[in-house]
Amino acid sequence: MLVLTRKVGEQILIGDDIVITVLDSRGDGIRIGIDAPRGVKIQREEVLRAVTEANLAAAAADAAGADALKALLQSGAVVSTEAAADGHPDR
Repeated sequence: MLVLTRKVGEQILIGDDIVITVLDSRGDGIRIGIDAPRGVKIQREEVLRAVTEANLAAAAADAAGADALKALLQSGAVVSTEAAADGHPDR
């Protein structure tokens, strides 16, 4: 990892077409601007991690639902598609 000290207004160049500019420094945070070609993905790590965790949780919930459905079908229970469609289990 390259560690640099920069002042407001100073830039860092990555390759030939990515420029990072220090815009502001306040307290324990800084604001940076990133100028990069459209094809370069720029993502905040914490947002990407949250999306990944949510996707894993959704996949686990789907697996649990699939297991419950398999068990129901194996038990010989009869499920009416009409009841499921209109929300009334007695029809």
